[in-house]
Amino acid sequence: MAAPRIGIALGSGVARGWAHIGVLRRLEKEGIKPDLICGTSIGAVVGGLYLAGELEQLEEWARSLGRISLFRFLDLRLRGGSLISGRKLFRLIDDAIGDTQIEDLPIPFAAITTELGTGHEIWVRKGHLGSAINASYALPGLFAPEQIDGRWLIDGALTNPVPVSVCRALGARLVIAVNLNADVFGMTNVGENESSLGADESDEGFLSAVSPINIMKHRFFDKEGTEPSMFGVMMSALNIVQDRLSRSRLAGDPPDVTIAPRLAHRGLLEFDKADEMIREGEHAVERSLPFLHHALKVLS
Repeated sequence: MAAPRIGIALGSGVARGWAHIGVLRRLEKEGIKPDLICGTSIGAVVGGLYLAGELEQLEEWARSLGRISLFRFLDLRLRGGSLISGRKLFRLIDDAIGDTQIEDLPIPFAAITTELGTGHEIWVRKGHLGSAINASYALPGLFAPEQIDGRWLIDGALTNPVPVSVCRALGARLVIAVNLNADVFGMTNVGENESSLGADESDEGFLSAVSPINIMKHRFFDKEGTEPSMFGVMMSALNIVQDRLSRSRLAGDPPDVTIAPRLAHRGLLEFDKADEMIREGEHAVERSLPFLHHALKVLS
């Protein structure tokens, strides 16, 4: 019999999302290819670039990020609806995929977003791929919302952190969920390098690149450790939302197989740890292979 129609739900998790690269690489090596991909936040970034044929470029860029070079892509602004405008990151994605439309991708793709005005879960399934990706990872307070079809859209993690339900709705028979937050409840959400934004204040290169961030840094981090920092509260709040929503959504609509990278020791903004996270994504697939093969056998 024919293999079942496979859908992959790539979940949210900010920097932990580099693990998605390892997951997709390892599944491909195993001969497991998706018939559709749905992604939330960083899951939409990796999934969209994968289908656009740019995963290798994304992986190369992710592995090249250092604790200082990352901040050259963070354009701080003091007005508007976000701390970071995101224009530099948006341009990076747009340069990679050009004018690619979602309809032109080889298989169906949906970027999960949240409408700012109503709180509705919005599936972006057509139009410019870059705009859909940008909207899906527009983390409230950090990145600016994206306007699509007259609606302001923000991070899909606020409504559907692991979009299993979307895969089902789009016709997947076998749904593989990649949950980046399965083991992080109760753990720190600020990694070892985030307490100082991952950089040395004495580094002249850092100061010249992100002096506005350096000036405001102490508003977001409490170096004395006497109380939660503003930044730590923001990251922990995001993780609580993702964890609680994921538990609720996955309980009501469980995937057939869950791939769960072990990333509790890594903070949400440790983008410079791509090597480790990609490797853990591969290991997570290897741990799930018996369940994957069993599911494929049963559903075939």
